[in-house]
Amino acid sequence: MEKQKKKHLEAAGWRVGSAEDFLGLSEGEALYIDLKIMLSTKVRQCRKRKKLTQTQLAQRLKSSQSRVAKIEAGDPSVSLDLLIRSLLSLGVTKSDLSKMLVEN
Repeated sequence: MEKQKKKHLEAAGWRVGSAEDFLGLSEGEALYIDLKIMLSTKVRQCRKRKKLTQTQLAQRLKSSQSRVAKIEAGDPSVSLDLLIRSLLSLGVTKSDLSKMLVEN
């Protein structure tokens, strides 16, 4: 958020903070959510780079197009297991996964 906007909101009596503060998340919980969002984004990027539709990725995963849409949207019902399986089915290697985790 821009400093000027933050000052203006605080001057008007608003409390400005992060989603973690608002939801009362621990540092670990916030990191977990960030990790899932990053992996969801990577699934979408990899699928598009391979020029696959959500339906085609779903077939690889033996799942449904709507489930792939949830994966890419960062739906909380999607497990880390499914995110990682999705990336592996798109050709991401264990080494690539490691780099993703380190970079983010």
